[in-house]
Amino acid sequence: MGNAVLLHLLCGVLAVWSASLVNADDPYRYYTWTVTYGTVKLLDVPQQVILINGQFPGPRLDVVTNDNIILNLFNKLDQPFLLTWNGIKQRKNSWQDGVLGTNCPIPPNSNYTYKFQTKDQIGSFTYFPSTLLHRAAGGYGAINIYERPRIPIPFPVPDGDFTLLIGDWYKTSHKTLQAYLDSGRALPFPDGVLINGQTYSTFSGDQGKTYMFRISNVGMSTSLNFRIQGHSMKLVEVEGSHTVQNIYDSLDVHVGQSVAVLVTLNQGPKDYYIIASTRFNRKILTTTAVLHYSNSRTPASGPLPAAPSYGYHGSMMQARTYKWNLTASAARPNPQGSYHYGKITPTKTIVLANSAPLINGKQRYAVNRVSYINSDTPLKLADYFGIPGVFSVDSIESSPSGGAAFLSTSVMSANLHDFLEIVFQNDEKTMQSWHLDGYDFWVIGYGNGLWNSAKRSTYNLVDALTRHTVQVYPKSWTAIYVSLDNQGMWNMRSAIWERQYLGQQFYLRVWTQVHSLANEYDIPSNALRCGKAIGIHS
Repeated sequence: MGNAVLLHLLCGVLAVWSASLVNADDPYRYYTWTVTYGTVKLLDVPQQVILINGQFPGPRLDVVTNDNIILNLFNKLDQPFLLTWNGIKQRKNSWQDGVLGTNCPIPPNSNYTYKFQTKDQIGSFTYFPSTLLHRAAGGYGAINIYERPRIPIPFPVPDGDFTLLIGDWYKTSHKTLQAYLDSGRALPFPDGVLINGQTYSTFSGDQGKTYMFRISNVGMSTSLNFRIQGHSMKLVEVEGSHTVQNIYDSLDVHVGQSVAVLVTLNQGPKDYYIIASTRFNRKILTTTAVLHYSNSRTPASGPLPAAPSYGYHGSMMQARTYKWNLTASAARPNPQGSYHYGKITPTKTIVLANSAPLINGKQRYAVNRVSYINSDTPLKLADYFGIPGVFSVDSIESSPSGGAAFLSTSVMSANLHDFLEIVFQNDEKTMQSWHLDGYDFWVIGYGNGLWNSAKRSTYNLVDALTRHTVQVYPKSWTAIYVSLDNQGMWNMRSAIWERQYLGQQFYLRVWTQVHSLANEYDIPSNALRCGKAIGIHS
């Protein structure tokens, strides 16, 4: 009898112990989010914004490398809605990318469950609405991916971690802004700049300690400069790349980009201003927050540190100082520099030229003369089910050519495991910011004027960092390398949302004829159907 009781107790202990092991190793994180409208006073005006679980900005996702995210999103707006996960590679899984080329939008009063993994990634990222002009009303938030415990980081563990979502903001509603664009008018200059959805916020720390600041530009259109009164910043990470740890007084953060810096609270015990201000415009918009020392009894004061005196050239020079930390690990134990990208011969060169044509008397934006129009059937569904008439492969050329701009649902084809050289050519007088879903890429060169093959002699083929969004300066070019190791239908777009909405985007179809789950997952069982895919089942 005693042995039986002892055995029963032992089995119970083992069961609890086993369950704890399962929970400890279980990489799944479950979320339920509800998207609604709400009223928030911003820039001294009550405005309708998009809330997620009642929050503006939305909830922060703090996750770990390789976590599986199961996120059930309920849409309580009066319009279809999607979120996209800016910088999350969605390995083998463009089904979850959350853009109109891969997903049917979630109808009002409906829900969809995203299922994706933060596979082999660390770093600072964001999410935001990809539908219509919803991004102008909020609905955005931060994604912070932390290293697994056994993966070393190339700096001491910070004493704290702050997330700052900086971005321009309009007082005008997103529906009115959309009406501007639909009528052929350009958007006006923004009305202000917000930090974490506010014009005033406080970040507190202890004197002598070091804190990480994760800074992301979640705005619609404007490059921003970030600086902290009396404090220098050590750059340590850019969109998942550990960097050479250079020191900066201020940093330019362009639309869609993220950086992480270490700041040591090594000044006298008082409060200091945190500043974000617009760049490269005659009218300068500025907002401030406060860095509060816990032992401070003195409010922030004095003149704000000035914005950089340099213009486009100085900003480009700063960008060239961003280097890959070759000896640091990222999400995996092997050093970043173990991948010798500069020794690989590209299989193809693609040159993408942006433009701002009038088509049918209305303002549009284009890439290599093609201004993208969304189909009511996601391209990924059309490709998977073989639905004709939705898009045509190679409807966009791989280099600029003469002729009038035109409308098309443009898709460029590429083979799985191609290694591409892509040049963004900006012949306009405005800043550009380009993003590629599903990948990060090496930013190997910036230059003025027209790109030609001789410019390759200026490339950084040793320690260029990888990122997912890159700026292109006016009348200039930017070159990248990208290894196409992720099969799917991937959005290449302007991160400046007016330009994206009016056609400065296309899709890159990375494909192989070999059907294998090692290359790409099958269509999710809960995939929504719309357009010509209604009624079709796998």
